[in-house]
Amino acid sequence: MEFSKQQKKDLSELLVQLDSDRAWLLEQIDRGSWPELRLDLAALERELGQLLIRTSDKLEENEN
Repeated sequence: MEFSKQQKKDLSELLVQLDSDRAWLLEQIDRGSWPELRLDLAALERELGQLLIRTSDKLEENEN
């Protein structure tokens, strides 16, 4: 799939925002927020991290 420069920029910005949200979520989990949801939120944080890594890798592959 080929992206325009603007699409690549927009996607990169979205990835940065999602990573920031992931980090915030992890911080909240570590602080003990929402103890009844801890396992589900931790799983969500891990999956989001994996998605961000895979997406970033794919973007880099497409640039080369």
